[in-house]
Amino acid sequence: MKCPLPILFVPLLAIGCQDFQEPKKSQVNYPATEKKIIIDNYFGEEVKDPFRWLEDDNSEATKAWVTLQNETTHAYLENIPFRKNLKDRLQELWNYEKITTPFKEGDYTYFYKNDGLQNQYVLYRFEEGEKAQVFLDPNRFSEDGTTSLMAISFTEDGELLAYTISEGGSDWRKIIVIETQNCTIKEDTIKDVKFSNISWYKNEGFYYSSYDKPLGSELSDKTDQHKLYYHRLGTKQSEDKLIFGGTPSEKHRYITAKVTKDNNYLLISAANSTAGNKLFLKNLVEKNSSLIPIISNEESDTYLIDNRGANLFLVTNYKAPNQKIVQVPASSPTPENWIDIIPETEYVLNPTKGGGYFFAEYMVDANSKVLQYNYDGAYIREIQLPGIGSTSGFSGKKDDKEVYFNFTNYYTPGSSYKFSVNSGHYEQYWSPQIDFDPQLYESKQVFYPSKDGTEIPMIITYKKDLDLNAKNPTILYGYGGFNVSLTPYFSIVNAIWLEQEGVYAVPNLRGGGEYGKDWHDSGIKLKKQNVFDDFIAAAEYLIKHKYTSNKYLAIKGGSNGGLLVGATLTQRPDLMQVALPAVGVLDMLRYHTFTSGAGWHYDYGTSEDSAEMFTYLKAYSPLHNIKNGITYPATLITTGDHDDRVVPAHSFKFAAELQDKQYGDKPVLIRIETNAGHGAGTPVNKTIEQYADIFGFTFYNMGYKELPNKKVNKIFKE
Repeated sequence: MKCPLPILFVPLLAIGCQDFQEPKKSQVNYPATEKKIIIDNYFGEEVKDPFRWLEDDNSEATKAWVTLQNETTHAYLENIPFRKNLKDRLQELWNYEKITTPFKEGDYTYFYKNDGLQNQYVLYRFEEGEKAQVFLDPNRFSEDGTTSLMAISFTEDGELLAYTISEGGSDWRKIIVIETQNCTIKEDTIKDVKFSNISWYKNEGFYYSSYDKPLGSELSDKTDQHKLYYHRLGTKQSEDKLIFGGTPSEKHRYITAKVTKDNNYLLISAANSTAGNKLFLKNLVEKNSSLIPIISNEESDTYLIDNRGANLFLVTNYKAPNQKIVQVPASSPTPENWIDIIPETEYVLNPTKGGGYFFAEYMVDANSKVLQYNYDGAYIREIQLPGIGSTSGFSGKKDDKEVYFNFTNYYTPGSSYKFSVNSGHYEQYWSPQIDFDPQLYESKQVFYPSKDGTEIPMIITYKKDLDLNAKNPTILYGYGGFNVSLTPYFSIVNAIWLEQEGVYAVPNLRGGGEYGKDWHDSGIKLKKQNVFDDFIAAAEYLIKHKYTSNKYLAIKGGSNGGLLVGATLTQRPDLMQVALPAVGVLDMLRYHTFTSGAGWHYDYGTSEDSAEMFTYLKAYSPLHNIKNGITYPATLITTGDHDDRVVPAHSFKFAAELQDKQYGDKPVLIRIETNAGHGAGTPVNKTIEQYADIFGFTFYNMGYKELPNKKVNKIFKE
């Protein structure tokens, strides 16, 4: 005989027959969120959107909702007994000198440095034998530290610098030009620039890209017509010449330009999605030369890495999913004339150049391997790295005798090394002095089967002699999209987690770039569920092998990783205790209607493409799969009120829906950082506060009354 259940609780039938119990009262009195039903029709199916009004970031109602939600969230977080301990320890551990890999421009060597708790890294420079001096200090750009220094571009002789700034974390940027000798501003600021690089032509001017500024909301209105401009120094921005784009019949969402170092050629990349680009060549020596198509479709990715006279060197995955370097004459640059210089291998290639050599970094199961080649493609040597992990750098000018590189992994803070391009010898240039002992920790790479049997790699990091008792607090972090590769790197916030007896696990999900274009394409559009299955299987592996259990597991991810967390918590709410979606893409039916979201269609498809694509998206869209009568994990949603990449409306609507339908006493909170964007350039003080809240929420909802590391508890109680 079946047990009768009230209609409200029908979804519980999927779990099985059980005696009815009243749900526990929520720990939180959530602010009431008004429902204003809007119905959309997709291929004959009606879909309700009761919280559409939260998409209007300019409305007073939305602003009031944000204020009330933040008040509710912070009231909860401030009552966590060890939150202050976490914040104090984060500040203590963060407070050490950090220096990035140096690079040379003109007569100077430049590097970024943070003394410890500075909100933004400072750009320093020095001449050989001289003491380093502050060159640009973005901490002086604004009082609250929320204006950050982003891209920098020097002229070839190092005499001029164009740099971009971001205000409040926005993707909209300003370009400022200075003379490097005396740091004086050269001319008026270039405004309203977005998703742009800066490429100089001699010392006369530079190319940059932007969109027309939205007439409505700068934060959320669609921007899908990118344009390439040339700015001549000494002229007004209104006089800048439109070089490419702006044709209504052929829109491009992403356009970038690159001038060869000899100023002879301009390469223009044009794309409509985050994968695949057209590539054009313009001869800058010949007056009124036309654009020559190198690649005329967007089925592959190709870009210029360097040139040698009239020969171009291109990095491409055209008929080479793992990428290769080819050489081609600028006079006839199309693929049939390409000659392999560094052929494709079984590993993904990510090359750099410096000192007249190519440095071919390969990902071998997400770890770095570096081979050195000359420009004729002759193998020089393999560079024996300091350990197993990730490297970056190996870049510089053609006449450099030395280049620098950085090495790190999940438990080893990054150190810089100076490498002789001719001898192959290197020496440590700088290493951090940090109150964290990497000798106490280790990483283990495992391979586990996903739902369809595909083997997925995962690196698990923890304190040595970990007791596999199923009680270790564990963060499972993932991304799985946009050809992005998750390789080992050291993070101060992750160090805090490890120090607190935590396990940190990172699987390399399909949709990423760890195994090339084929790996990426196996996690997109109608195969996107593979990514979620890979992540769920990673959690099941950790539980099966007793690294943790569902009571001590938290899942975490940002942006596309926020989608990953949202989909996983709605598909398998039983699997984890805590969910931490950050700046997530959570409304899969409307994501493409905001800012540059339509450019993500290569990975996602859109709800307007076809009935099949709509049905598939709706089946996993986190917002549309929250059900009544389900106990979802304790959830802390984080976003920024100035995020104009993944607009905060995604998180707002998801929080409102989850608060409305949550069954039981596990909290659903949203933490909305003010004057902050998608993450880049976030001040250190805001980051510390944010992670004190995130980790405090996580430990507290795993049942901890004090931090697992008793030493830290003791230090900060005294």
